[in-house]
Amino acid sequence: MNMETFQRAASLSPALAQRWLSPITAAADEFHINSPARLAAWIAQMGHESGGFRLLSESFNYAPEALRIFSRIPASMRAELGRHPGEKVVPLARQEQIANLAYGARYGNGDTASGDGWRYRGRGLKQITFKDNYRDAGRALSVDLVNDPEQLANDDRLAARSAGWYWKSRGCNEAADRSDFDACTRAINPAMDGKSGRDARYKTCCNALLG
Repeated sequence: MNMETFQRAASLSPALAQRWLSPITAAADEFHINSPARLAAWIAQMGHESGGFRLLSESFNYAPEALRIFSRIPASMRAELGRHPGEKVVPLARQEQIANLAYGARYGNGDTASGDGWRYRGRGLKQITFKDNYRDAGRALSVDLVNDPEQLANDDRLAARSAGWYWKSRGCNEAADRSDFDACTRAINPAMDGKSGRDARYKTCCNALLG
């Protein structure tokens, strides 16, 4: 996959394509994402997860009504925690509260008071989330992500490698071989959030990579 093809597949600016081509190519080689069909599905999913290869750390800058996607945040707290009138961005302290309520006491995270929800929020191209997943990814990549989770947001190669690891470990290569993009989406996001956007990216990727 050359620069021009990657740029078209992922709908990237020249600068972003140049930034990401090498990390994406290396991770694809490492995790056997080694056919046009596999690349198309992977790039589409990672493009969606990362907001077009731009966001490597999860934001909790939500309007109150948008917080309903987190079942653990009571309706009575949405107005308090979400963006207030006149705010462009939810202050960091409230974003931390949202993350800790949403992700606390799940998949290896400590309770809401532990701060693990914020500590192990989504990072990397896949937005790896929860302590258990950071631990497993770190073991697979030979990196200590439990004690230094920020590496997934600060190192483009690790951001891509963690995405490749997650993809392969969930059987997405085989799903892509079957052209079962919905199975890939379920593996990445069981709730199928953003399905239409993912599907649109997949179509673009297929046009660029499969002709």
